[in-house]
Amino acid sequence: MAENKLLRMDNMGIVVESLDNAIAFFREIGLKLEGRATIEGEWAGRVTGLGAQHVEIAMMITPDGHSRLELSRFITPAVIADHRTAPVNSLGYLRAMFTVEDIDELVSRLAKHGAELVGEVVKYENAYKLCYIRGVEGILIGLAEELRKQ
Repeated sequence: MAENKLLRMDNMGIVVESLDNAIAFFREIGLKLEGRATIEGEWAGRVTGLGAQHVEIAMMITPDGHSRLELSRFITPAVIADHRTAPVNSLGYLRAMFTVEDIDELVSRLAKHGAELVGEVVKYENAYKLCYIRGVEGILIGLAEELRKQ
């Protein structure tokens, strides 16, 4: 029997209240808007198990073209749970991590959009500077800056 090989990770999904605010936030990080659409119909509800649904989505792509975030705003059915303030040691989805050129500069820019550090920016050995931030709608994001060896 032939082995079934994983081809790639296609995207991660994040449910938001405001697509416009989430798009602006992830653009500030450096993702690009790849497309925006409305998804509805019986087929979509069969995939998610939610039955009839009406969802606005925006697909954001990283500059290298390899990773995507699917931002979703549910029109129907209504959102029934909110995990945005869950602490970082909660079970389930935790965060997306992005590698950036200058973590301090980006954290400063994101703060102007309401983002807050969860802890602090920390240097790990001589390899990385790392932090977690809560961005738009409380979304938890990890940032990493690779430290170049001098």
